[in-house]
Amino acid sequence: MRYSAFENTMSTERMSRYLTACRGDTRKAMTLYRLNLRLSEELFTVIGCFEVALRNSIDRHYLSSLGNDWLKQSAIAGGIFDNPRSKVAADTINDLVNKLNNYYSHSKLVSELGFGFWRYLFSPFQFRAAGQSLIAIFPSRPFSTPTVQYNASFVFNELACINKLRNRLAHHEPVCFIPMQPVKDTTFARQNYSLIRQLFQWMSIDEAALLYGLDHINNVCNQIDAL
Repeated sequence: MRYSAFENTMSTERMSRYLTACRGDTRKAMTLYRLNLRLSEELFTVIGCFEVALRNSIDRHYLSSLGNDWLKQSAIAGGIFDNPRSKVAADTINDLVNKLNNYYSHSKLVSELGFGFWRYLFSPFQFRAAGQSLIAIFPSRPFSTPTVQYNASFVFNELACINKLRNRLAHHEPVCFIPMQPVKDTTFARQNYSLIRQLFQWMSIDEAALLYGLDHINNVCNQIDAL
């Protein structure tokens, strides 16, 4: 495809960053755009695997401590999230229970809840409301030091980085540039990829085996860097 047709399809504004990053080389700009799509797909796949692993680990933990229907029960009157500071969590659960209606089951509710919901279970209010034990799903995390506390707040902030990347990917924002600059760079993607792998390891999950055949992120990043 000629660049003029490519640009007409994707828009001049969208392609301007790629063209600037490639110093006006239209062939390289199209190649960079395609490589960014590949990198986005690779990252979204890895994040998807991480999200499922995270929510399943959380669910197993609370099934053992709070009971078989812990999510639904947590949001009813008198439940652990029935308080002003956990209102968003309770409303989210109740809305989905009503939406599922006759098709409700605990497993369906778990699968319907988004990444942000699971992340906020590590926020101070939800973490305390549920018994302050959820950090146990990361049994292989480092020991805390006087300068770094590997606690629920630390995990909450780390998950925020992954959630931000997930939202960027969902909105088709590029991940092959320095943030907010038309400069080709894979540092952002590599750092988040490393963080996801680290959190897998903290959950005592063999991420290399889990992602076997799915994970080509470093390879795509290398191609972008070499372009």
